[in-house]
Amino acid sequence: PGPPLPPPPNVHPFHHQQQQQQPPPHDFPRGGTHPAAPPPPPPQLMRQPSGSSAVAMMHHQQHPAAQPPYLPLQQPYDGHGDSFAMKRMRKIGQRRAVDYTSTIVQYMQARMFQRDSRDRTALQPIPVAAIDMLPPVAYKDNPSTGFAAKFVHTSLNKNRCAINRVLWTPSGRRLITGSQSGEFTLWNGQSFNFEMILQAHEQAVRSMIWSYNENWMVTGDDGGAIKYWLPNMNNVKANKSAHKESVRGLSFCRTDLKFCSCSDDTTVKVWDFARCQEERSLSGHGWDVKCVDWHPTKSLLVSGGKDNLIKLWDAKTGKELCSFHDHKNTVLCVKWNQNGNWILTSSKDQIIKLFDIRTMKELESFRGHRKDVTALAWHPFHEDYFVSGSFDGSIFHWLVGHETPQVEIQNGHDSSVSDLAWHPIGYLLCSGGNDNATKFWCRNRPGDPVRDKFSTSTNQGF
Repeated sequence: PGPPLPPPPNVHPFHHQQQQQQPPPHDFPRGGTHPAAPPPPPPQLMRQPSGSSAVAMMHHQQHPAAQPPYLPLQQPYDGHGDSFAMKRMRKIGQRRAVDYTSTIVQYMQARMFQRDSRDRTALQPIPVAAIDMLPPVAYKDNPSTGFAAKFVHTSLNKNRCAINRVLWTPSGRRLITGSQSGEFTLWNGQSFNFEMILQAHEQAVRSMIWSYNENWMVTGDDGGAIKYWLPNMNNVKANKSAHKESVRGLSFCRTDLKFCSCSDDTTVKVWDFARCQEERSLSGHGWDVKCVDWHPTKSLLVSGGKDNLIKLWDAKTGKELCSFHDHKNTVLCVKWNQNGNWILTSSKDQIIKLFDIRTMKELESFRGHRKDVTALAWHPFHEDYFVSGSFDGSIFHWLVGHETPQVEIQNGHDSSVSDLAWHPIGYLLCSGGNDNATKFWCRNRPGDPVRDKFSTSTNQGF
């Protein structure tokens, strides 16, 4: 049965209510509201009315006679009662996008008449000052302007699996992630949307690197295979027997004519890129070689392995030049600085060390991580600023010359941080972890609160 019939027109509504012994179940509240007035519309809890809801509402208001006679006139359309609309309900959530175009344009306009920091406008700590922000390359005298410690977005694959490698395309438009299932996933670099996924390797992706001329990407997997890729993600070459075990690291020489690889089969190999042929095999490590990096300008390699050693090699002759015995456990990561003089290393002994090859001595030790330091990344423009990721999911930001971390993000990931990658412009940091997540971090804007849910350290915002 529908709602009770409205009173006949010749009977006063109040007299009609007195004759009823029980009020109708949807009686109007007391307080001066006329019984013929429509009830208040239901609150829109989850979404705005869908297209079908709006059309039905307009049709209802324009043609009141088209409805059954027992319904009160001008009753608002209830979108929540529409089972078809209920299926299409979607939670409203604002997708964060980090726009860097304005900062670049501002920088290009200002650099004509700004010599250095003396001519630069000081940023005021108010949100309106965000339009005066410049990219990190404009603040070379102040690396703290590049601290990318503000959480932006988490990107997750549909089939959840650990992310072993993250790599920006040279243009910075997309991020490529290599997963434990051997898949490449491409994410948009500005809105962080999913763009494409492809099965790249038969086994887990362990290493990814772009050539300096930005025309080639080389990847390695757990089965010892090395593959060449074009920027459009076409696979043009595959060497499935490059190594006997997992390919842990890859690095190009400055001319792109050669590249090197390291593997758990204890060898470091130098390859002719054009022919994809092995030129020489460097054997000197007594155990798995976990990382390798080619000097930014010279024919010099550095590698680190499970035998706790860091070794320097001459890539032309294949000779071992020297070894550093400073770490007490497996060396997990080695990175040359762009100045070509510093080597940054991290290890399972929870310590990060900086070596100067001009003196062949350790410059500094960075202590603060409570678990193995699994990832390192130098900033593209500030040569004394780098970030590190740990086995417990924490991400620390460091400056050379300071013993303590400048920013500590304790729970950046729920599990181990497997890789860190800076955007080519240096304003975004991406981290991949064993918690199946790819996370993006950006710089604070003027007027932002110092801490967010990931950054609760007292050092935040030094």
